[in-house]
Parts: sequence; C-alpha cells; structure tokens
Amino acid sequence: MKFSEAITELRAKTEKRNFEQTLDLIINLKDFDLKRDHLNAVIILPFSYKKKKVAAFLEELSTAGDVDKVILKGEIENITETDARKLAREFDFFVANAKLMPLIAKTLGKSLGSAGKMPDPALGAVFPQESKEAISAIVQRLEKTVRVRAKEASLKIAIGKETMPDEQIEKNAAAVLSSVIKGLPKAEQNIRSVMLKFTMSHPVKVKMEDKK
Repeated sequence: MKFSEAITELRAKTEKRNFEQTLDLIINLKDFDLKRDHLNAVIILPFSYKKKKVAAFLEELSTAGDVDKVILKGEIENITETDARKLAREFDFFVANAKLMPLIAKTLGKSLGSAGKMPDPALGAVFPQESKEAISAIVQRLEKTVRVRAKEASLKIAIGKETMPDEQIEKNAAAVLSSVIKGLPKAEQNIRSVMLKFTMSHPVKVKMEDKK
C-alpha cells in the first residue's frame, strides 16, 4: 500500500480546524462472514499518538507506577455495577495483580467484559507480582497498543494525530494493516479497500502497490 501518497493527498485536501484531528485507518473487508469469520488482533504501534488512561487493581498502593487510578483489593468488592460501567467508560485499559483476578471477575466481570476491558494477559496486563518498574513498563506498552475486532465489514482504527510526522503515521498504518491481514482468514483477499481520513475530512483511498 502506498501510504505516503495518501497521507500527502489527505493533508492537501483537509481544512485546518481549531483542534487536533485524529487520523483513522479504514479497512473495508470483502468475503468476510461476520457470523463465521473472526478477527481479534492486538497491535503494538511503532509510535504512540495519545495518552491512554490506565487503572490498576493492586494489593499495595506503593507499587502503582504510572497508572492514572489505583483500586485496592479492599475496594473491589464494594464497586457497584453502576460504578463498574462508569470505570469501563472512563479508562482505556485495566491492569491487575493476578491474585485479584477471581475477585475482579466476580465483581466487575459483567461490566468490564461486555466493554472488552477486562485485564488481559495477552496484553501483559495481568502480572504475578507487583512492582513500580513492572507496572510502568506495562503502561508504556499499552500506550502503543490498539485492539482490532471485526464487528462489521468496515474497520475504523485510530492510528495517529494530524501533528505527527508523515513517516510515523505511515509506519503506524503499515503495522496495523499488516497485523489485520495476518488475522484475516484469507489474508489480503479479504481486503476490499483501504482509506485514510482525519476526524473532519473525507476519506482518501490508499493505492495498492503495483505487483510485478
């Protein structure tokens, strides 16, 4: 895919706004049965584009590291379903001490699970021991993490901000597209088209590479 040309065209066609626009990668699928086929990709972007809000379920406050909110063991069982839904809306990711996962699942499993935000071992978000260093490293990794699930035939994935250098945007776009292709049952054959757009712009189609 020729992302560099699409980024240049998109910038030329996009009006300046009084806020920083997000850049979305749009991947339109074909021959993909949403009931039969599945796509659930965890992607680490080469470049972070926004601060992610992370909450941690911990036994000790002193091990919190760089998280935005700490929920201690004694507080978990007092969280109501309304509170749990509010937490799911407020935070991008949750991390947890592995010892607390049964309690978290029992108390918040319904609310966090339905939002796709349960602490996920696949993201490194569930750890056997608490330490500031380990938790800070997990938060830094989550800053670059995006999760892609196919709920409809058109995927819209935020990959950057308009103030980012073109090279960083291009590398983020390439990383996401590559991971999505690997997760599709028919790989590139499931791709109908790829586009880029800013928050308030029209999409620009990304041209396919010429095959020799």
